[in-house]
Amino acid sequence: MLAGLGLWLGGAQAQTQTHAELEALSQQWANAALGSEASAGLPLRLQVQIGKLDARLQLAACAKVEPYLPAGARLWGRTRIGLRCVQGSRPWNVYLPVTVQAFGPAWVLNNNVRQGEALTAGDASLAEVDWAEVDSPVAASQPDWLGFEAARHLQAGQTLRQNMLRSPQLFPLGAQVKVAVSGGGFTIMSTGRAMAAGAEGANVRVRMDNGRLVSGVVNAQGVVEVK
Repeated sequence: MLAGLGLWLGGAQAQTQTHAELEALSQQWANAALGSEASAGLPLRLQVQIGKLDARLQLAACAKVEPYLPAGARLWGRTRIGLRCVQGSRPWNVYLPVTVQAFGPAWVLNNNVRQGEALTAGDASLAEVDWAEVDSPVAASQPDWLGFEAARHLQAGQTLRQNMLRSPQLFPLGAQVKVAVSGGGFTIMSTGRAMAAGAEGANVRVRMDNGRLVSGVVNAQGVVEVK
């Protein structure tokens, strides 16, 4: 996100190199970058808080300071912005801590849910939350979580996120399952015994009736598809 904005505002001129001015320049750059994201149609209210430079830093005079987004960083959650002197007798490069908040509607738990329990419609309600508080994406719509199982014990007040959920189990370990072997324009149906519990999209191994082990992906009907 925003990777292409690393050189935006590159021509900003710093009259002096006080920490306050550099922090203000970073704020201006971040606000503009986040403004472009808001205009892209995201259903979020974005805010950015710029941290402080280390008070012990003594930076050389610079005619041109360039804000940028470091490689691998993004303007989301706790991150950082780089500032580099590109016109000065002694070039320098420093980093500022940044916190980006992204407020929008998401589903919040009304009650505790034990690990392995399937979530029902009454388990969560819509509320405004900070999507960027943690890295895992939020469950923004009801189909993203309704009927899914809790991957761990969940507590009331938590925002539902993808890493908290898992697809519902379609068959247990040791169950007799259907296996569809396809290739070259044909499909052969057979049966075998599951070597692990299976959920939609999971890759599981199946021991066929002849003793051979095959590996495939579980479809929505609980059939293990082997290519």
